[in-house]
Amino acid sequence: MDVSFQKRMAADILKCGISRVYIDPKGLEEVSDAITREDVRMLIKKGLIKKLPVKGNSRARWRKKRIQKMKGRSKGPGTRKGTKHARLSRKDRWISTIRAIRNELRKLKKEGKIDKRTYRKYYRLAKGGMFRSRAHLLMHMKEVIK
Repeated sequence: MDVSFQKRMAADILKCGISRVYIDPKGLEEVSDAITREDVRMLIKKGLIKKLPVKGNSRARWRKKRIQKMKGRSKGPGTRKGTKHARLSRKDRWISTIRAIRNELRKLKKEGKIDKRTYRKYYRLAKGGMFRSRAHLLMHMKEVIK
């Protein structure tokens, strides 16, 4: 029995897609006899035609993958798309580096290992991009700290 016409009409009435219209197989005879919109409305009221709930997408796989990525898995060169700066912008990288260096300088000044002038000098050098990292700064300052 072809009920595609009734299905399309029901979808229109129920304000949903054709794939979400459910027709009870026991009432196929009755549904195929329906030719007007009023007939279809009556069948909806009877419960022979129903609107199925919206199917959602499961986030379980995504959550699992996210947990693995937080551990550092699936982040190798074969997975990456885009340049290194597309993944972490140059500016963001600079910010994290300079903050670490400046925090180290502040700590050294507070502990009294370097004086105000040395602090200023190294602060300016850091701003100029002389040091790659905190470790590089400390390596450079080895003699000064002693």
